[in-house]
Amino acid sequence: MCRVRPSPPRPGPAGPPGPPFDAPAARRLRAALGMGPEHVAHGMRVSYGLPYVTAGLVVAWERGAAAPGGAELTALAGVLWCSPGEIVSRPRTLREHRVARGIAPEDVARAVGVELRGYLRMEESGQWRGDERRSAALAEVLELAPADFVAVTGREAGLAGLLRGAVTTRWQAQVRPVTRLVPLDRRVVEEVLRELHQDYQGRMAATLGWGGGGSGAGESGREFLDRIVANFWTAVESRSP
Repeated sequence: MCRVRPSPPRPGPAGPPGPPFDAPAARRLRAALGMGPEHVAHGMRVSYGLPYVTAGLVVAWERGAAAPGGAELTALAGVLWCSPGEIVSRPRTLREHRVARGIAPEDVARAVGVELRGYLRMEESGQWRGDERRSAALAEVLELAPADFVAVTGREAGLAGLLRGAVTTRWQAQVRPVTRLVPLDRRVVEEVLRELHQDYQGRMAATLGWGGGGSGAGESGREFLDRIVANFWTAVESRSP
């Protein structure tokens, strides 16, 4: 008897790509609920109006062969009784943070005080153009950590330049400019800049102590500068209660 080869899962209607999907997390949540892929697919069809979702498509998502779009991810989270943020990897962009929070673009636009069309353009371009007041509202509605706030508002390059100046020259001169860029208390910024300056200068002093030919210490200093933003946030997190 011949077996009929199953057709590959049919993707849903074309739409904007979803956020980075955490397939293992979705699979663990489904298993914990005692559900099979067919149960998940049925729930998404019946409760969320996605008639094209099949058990095969759910399996493809869980295996990493495909990824759910924004509407599919929201529906999948609903069926799995979790928030969308529990089945996505760490968000990187403005849109990914919004989808991870399960918030409609209309609600974000209203909260920050911009027209929906303008907000969607900023999501598509990856360039946030809001002023300080709107930026603060964005951080609140999306519950952005300071590092995420700096990333999604396009301030990382500016922060990196200030931090390099702080560790290579006088860190005190960069306290105020850094405080304007990042939503942190001034005292925290002062402590972190002092620490980073001492760390970098110690590395460079080691180079001089080796007669200027210590390639190991010199390379260490260059790597420190290359990772200056990550080093900054690591130092900030070490001061969190």
